Amino acid sequence: MSTTTSTTSHQADSFAALFEASLSEQDKVREGEIVQGTVLRVGKENVVVDIGFKSEGVIPLSEFTGAEGEVSVKPGDRVDVLVESREDDNGLVLLSKEKADKMKVWDEISAACERDEIIEGTISARVKGGLSVTIRGGVKAFLPGSQVDLRPIRNLDQLLSKTFQFKVIKFNKKRGNIVLSRRVLLERERDELKGITLRNLQEGTVVEGTIKNITEYGAFVDLGGIDGLLHITDMSYGRVNHPSELFQVGDKVTVKVLKFNAETERVSLGRKQTMEDPWEHAEEAFPPGKRVMGKVVSITDYGAFVELEAGIEGLVHVSEMSWTKRVKHPKNILNVGDQIECQVLEVDSKAKRISLSIKELEPDPWTLFVSDFNPGDKVQGKVRSITDYGIFIGIRDGVDGMVHKSDLSWSVRVANPADLYQKNDDVEAVILSINHDEKKVSLGIKQLFDDPWSRIPNDFPPGRSVEAKVINIFDGGMYVGLDTGIEAFVPSHEYSADITDGTRKLRRGEAIKADVLSLDANDKRITLTLRGATGRAEAAETPASADRPAAADKAARRGSTLGDLIKEKLGDQLGDLPSKS
Repeated sequence: MSTTTSTTSHQADSFAALFEASLSEQDKVREGEIVQGTVLRVGKENVVVDIGFKSEGVIPLSEFTGAEGEVSVKPGDRVDVLVESREDDNGLVLLSKEKADKMKVWDEISAACERDEIIEGTISARVKGGLSVTIRGGVKAFLPGSQVDLRPIRNLDQLLSKTFQFKVIKFNKKRGNIVLSRRVLLERERDELKGITLRNLQEGTVVEGTIKNITEYGAFVDLGGIDGLLHITDMSYGRVNHPSELFQVGDKVTVKVLKFNAETERVSLGRKQTMEDPWEHAEEAFPPGKRVMGKVVSITDYGAFVELEAGIEGLVHVSEMSWTKRVKHPKNILNVGDQIECQVLEVDSKAKRISLSIKELEPDPWTLFVSDFNPGDKVQGKVRSITDYGIFIGIRDGVDGMVHKSDLSWSVRVANPADLYQKNDDVEAVILSINHDEKKVSLGIKQLFDDPWSRIPNDFPPGRSVEAKVINIFDGGMYVGLDTGIEAFVPSHEYSADITDGTRKLRRGEAIKADVLSLDANDKRITLTLRGATGRAEAAETPASADRPAAADKAARRGSTLGDLIKEKLGDQLGDLPSKS
């Protein structure tokens, strides 16, 4: 009996001890702790959970409801919850699954930070000074703008919704502050790649890289931890005005290492060196005489450069632009961007030069001219220009002839051709000579008529008395015009005393009588004397005719023949002299 009583008493003591231990464990459940519980039932508003406490816990159903209203929990599920309060007025413990999840995430992040682990996150929004990143459990972290990439990114919006890996560089659980860095990981990756790249990089090797940055003079290419410069002149055999015409940041490009300095880590790259040089087939593709189409890519003072294909340009010199026009500057007839047709003149693939011509597309006007005309032929044309030494006559487009002033008249001494001709006057002439080497044509107008000097020696023998009109008076003498249109010279010492002392001073246009003193047919010179002659003629003076302005003479001469012009000129000079007896 005593034994039974003793056993019962021992069991009672053990139960009491267990009960007290159980109460002690329950007392350990404190507010703010995360505990594991079992879902007992799911109600319309709450979920009841057994956490091993003397009272059951309750969680709002909304914490288990998805975006479309579906419930993600059922009786018997084990869940981690946060104890928010020990008991409410109904004797229930208030719990929270969401807060428990967030606390667990913070704990995981803290542990990852201590272990220097990498965290993955998605950039969700732009904030002041950087970006907001959503990491584990929906926790928000801050990514400063300086930690986004190796280089500053102007447009951060392009990173929104993209997922990257980050390193936690600052963590404060109490304040809920997490600062991330992507740049640290990129620098680490770059340094690792750089080491590999430097070991394998050699001049002459062909590598692949990514366009990292574009400038006016070239593009920087990321070769793997080290950047190389691809200069604009090494991008293409063709003309490149700006690197952006060929590349954009992020493009993959195959390049050749031109120069590499391991100490300074400077790398020069070339892209065109990975391609075939188009000049290697230029002589076959563009033989002399071939007609080609091209685009004007540049204009200089001396010509225009025409792109025939990528990497091959030819020069149209200003002298090869027109047969008929005098091109002062190529920009007067061509513009950058024009598509033009040319003819290949010469190719030098070694010097990378091609000479082109526009005018060769049309027949040479000179060739056509010499095939149709010979010396002695008569031609007609308009006066194109007038100089002190002669006039230029347009025979055909691209072919002009010159009449020297000595070939304008047999009888009149022409000091200034502009006294007889004006620009655009219609003129007839004779071809005197053709210079094929210099492509020049010499013309003569007086050769249209017989040389009057063939009969002048017979008409004006020495001692013959003649009538004339004063043309010009100067210190050494005077020039006078005879009725045949011939000029004669009167030396000053052949004047009579009264003319010399000014008593009977002569004027231009005044009629006089003189005697032939001498005649030189070779020099075509007649010398007269007034000594022994009667002096002034009885013919009336016509000063108004002598003083007529040159402009009026020119206007009257328009449309006249040379003979008319000379007769008119001499008529002004000689007046109405009586005919020779």
